[in-house]
Amino acid sequence: MKQRCEVIILGAGAAGMMCAVTAAARGRKVTLIDHANKVGKKILMSGGGRCNFTNYSIEPENYLSINSHFCISALSRYNQWQFIEWVESAGIEYYDKGQGQLFCRHSSKDIRDLLVNQCRKLGVQIKLKTHVEAVEFDHNMFSITTSLTKYQCDSLVIATGGLSIPTMGASGFGYDVAIQFKHKIVPCVPALSPLLMDQKWLHKTAKLPGNSVMAKVTCDNQSFEDSILFTHKGLSGPAILQISSYWQPGKALYLDLVPQLDALEWLEINIKARPEIQLTTLLKTQLSQAVADYLADLIGFNAKLKQMDHALRDKVIKQLTQWQIYPIDYEGYRVAEVTKGGIDTDEISSKTFESQRQQGLYFIGEVLDVTGHLGGYNFQWAWASGHAAGSVV
Repeated sequence: MKQRCEVIILGAGAAGMMCAVTAAARGRKVTLIDHANKVGKKILMSGGGRCNFTNYSIEPENYLSINSHFCISALSRYNQWQFIEWVESAGIEYYDKGQGQLFCRHSSKDIRDLLVNQCRKLGVQIKLKTHVEAVEFDHNMFSITTSLTKYQCDSLVIATGGLSIPTMGASGFGYDVAIQFKHKIVPCVPALSPLLMDQKWLHKTAKLPGNSVMAKVTCDNQSFEDSILFTHKGLSGPAILQISSYWQPGKALYLDLVPQLDALEWLEINIKARPEIQLTTLLKTQLSQAVADYLADLIGFNAKLKQMDHALRDKVIKQLTQWQIYPIDYEGYRVAEVTKGGIDTDEISSKTFESQRQQGLYFIGEVLDVTGHLGGYNFQWAWASGHAAGSVV
């Protein structure tokens, strides 16, 4: 016998639970299915265990997609202020970490539990450790065969996420369902990922891992100013994670290590005011000792400032503000926070998230070709897209 449901949601993450809550609040009978042993695993590990659940400033420019307009409708109909109001009504304490990034003051469990408790209150059936073996559509119904039982439903929502962090259970299942129903997939790559450098670069920078500096990182006219972290594999830190969504193998990154300064003016003032100090001494006023020493070695000069000629000044400025590096790859889905690419949104309704190829089939969250910047944008996309689909399924 098949269990009959009105709505089945595959994927009990942020988008899936938001969709379930919204649909159940309308009186729909909802079953939420996930192969993991607990709901919201990525919520729990996000933000260092404090969950960067949204941002004070949510704009379409903070999202990447082949269809740049697709995200506008959902984000405007369920915005950050609505989610913040829900968080506040539940008594969850939060704080602004900077740049409008909102984090739980205590634990990401607060956000996970907010969703789970509302699901339970509204009668959502949550089925964990349940693997989906087949999805079929026949006689105006979806049939879902799982490792435990078979289901039938009118509306099927795919909220299975992308390929990022496979240890959390990520897989390409959602893309497989989309392909089954004749949808196109925008090629996927890791996003918000650390970047790898080659062995030659790593050997030269062997003393730098663990050092963090504020920098402006640029690739293809896109820039982010935040901290970068030297690692044993390459580069990480917020600015690198951000630029990784725009970088492609073979392209250069340009690092400005003193973005807060007019580097030429700063150098000239110090040459006049402190001509007897060495270059590394000056660099250490802005950078860590290890980074300052390394840059002096790259420039090939560590004498007194008064010994600099114009050619050396230009070399110092270029090294400080336009350090050109060539990463060789993303560190990968193992550590990438999200997946860039996914189901092409051209055949998805931006209002309801229903497939235009298959009535009753919906795709929400990270499985779609919509990728947010670092800073709570991907969670807000989960809330907005989940709410949009949950309002109609």
